[in-house]
Amino acid sequence: MGIIRGMNHIGLTVPDIDEATTFFKKGLDAQVAYDSQTLEDPPRGGSEVERFLGIPEDSKITRKRMIVIGNGPNIEMFQFENTSPSRPLDLEDYGYNHLSFYTDDIKAAFEKMKIAGGEPLSEIHENTRYEDTEGNGTVYFRTPWGSLIELQTMPNGYYYPEDSESEVFIPE
Repeated sequence: MGIIRGMNHIGLTVPDIDEATTFFKKGLDAQVAYDSQTLEDPPRGGSEVERFLGIPEDSKITRKRMIVIGNGPNIEMFQFENTSPSRPLDLEDYGYNHLSFYTDDIKAAFEKMKIAGGEPLSEIHENTRYEDTEGNGTVYFRTPWGSLIELQTMPNGYYYPEDSESEVFIPE
């Protein structure tokens, strides 16, 4: 085994942490682990923070929250002031463009995400090669702030090409 144990968390900037938390709780049963930056704290900014985090000059972190969803990586949410909001990435854009969550009941998860305010981009459909085993399904949702979330199920697992170096992790 290598020196990397696994993925710890994913960073996600949102326009409103409370709105995003409500969405993740309703749609994906998220739980708050902690708030490491609150509105009661002085905004986090300045030249040193800008250098450490690669954020634009004069932008400030006003809120930061860590949430937990199932047994996958944690999600660290950021809320900023003094920034020029840009649109969230679409699937064709360079960079990290979606979060995928595994579910054992994709139909129930689909309905739960809709009730939480997620907008399905399609109906549940089959996965593509190596994920298209019997009973599989996938669907993308747009969150209320525009990010992409995928729901996915593969009750019969993956299959692999002969030159595969590893099997894909499936949360248990």
